[in-house]
This record gives sequence, C-alpha cells and structure tokens, in this order.
Amino acid sequence: VCVGSNVAAVNYTGATTGTVYNWTNSNTAIGLAASGTGNIASFVGTNTTAAPISGTITVTPVYTNAGVTCTGTPRTFTITVNPIPTVNPVANFAACHNTTAAAAFSGATTGTVFNWTNSNPAIGLPASGSGNISFTALNTTSAPVTATITVTPSFTNGGTTCVGTPTSFVITVNPLPVVTTGALPGRICISDT
Repeated sequence: VCVGSNVAAVNYTGATTGTVYNWTNSNTAIGLAASGTGNIASFVGTNTTAAPISGTITVTPVYTNAGVTCTGTPRTFTITVNPIPTVNPVANFAACHNTTAAAAFSGATTGTVFNWTNSNPAIGLPASGSGNISFTALNTTSAPVTATITVTPSFTNGGTTCVGTPTSFVITVNPLPVVTTGALPGRICISDT
C-alpha cells in the first residue's frame, strides 16, 4: 500500500473450529502493533522514510481442548508500505531559439518515475513525456514564448503505484534578434556623404 492508505483487514480461518490465531509483526513502523490475537483490523499504513518498508506478520494457530493445547505450523506474510514520491523544485529558466534547453528531475525516493506535461509544444518540447527533458528550443516569433512544465512523480513497488504532488516551472524561449538596414544607394562615389 501507499503511506497514508488503509491496509485491508486480515481475517484468519482454518479447518478446526475454535482455533485462536496469535500473530506478531516484525516492524511496527508500518502502523501495526507488534502482536495481537485474532483478526487484524484495517489500519493506516505509515512510513517516515523515502524507501519502502515491510513488516513480516507471523500467524500461529493454537487449539485448546480438554486441557491440552495444540500449536499448528505458523504462516507468514508481508505488508509493505511504499513512500509517497517527491520531485525537487526546478527553477524557471530561459533559452534562446535553436539552442539546447534541458532540465533534470530528482526526488527523495530511488526509482521514482517523473512524468511531465508541457502547456505549449510550440517551444519544441512535446506535450507530454517521462524522465529528464532535453530539446532544441524553438521560437520563430519576435517576442519571448513561454511554456509551463508540470512534473508528477510516481513510484511503483509490489504492483502498487504511489503518486506524489506535482511541481511546475516555466521555460521561456527568447527569439533571436535581427538586424535590418535601410535602403542603400546603388553606388557610392568618394565625394558622396
């Protein structure tokens, strides 16, 4: 599960009526007590780190009848709580027409995928993509053009994808300056001004 999400209740069953199920948890940092008896109620997964953490749950069935207690073979399973990924802020920046513009994304959780969208593909960057960006900036107008890039971090582990808070920044592509001259005479004599 993702940190902050509910872990589904775990209900134990077995072939022998009257069996008591005692369980232990190897890692209370996931939000579950160290031990208990009976079913595990739904709980909110916790994780204060930037990496997945797991707790191994060991369940031991116990049956008592006529003053004799019989202990069955324990079973184990794991509950993993994934972190919510982050993306470090990217400062707004400018580039000139026909030069390379690039931005690298990073975050606290190793294995994070950075998906992004671009509000203005006319700058030479596609409307969406994944990973770091590097492209040839385009602006054939006579004024600066801007695009807002929104980056959303996601982390997948154990078949569960956790999505973090998006961050945005602006890329400005400046036009190339142009020089123009007035009309020149067809010929110039040494005596002309």
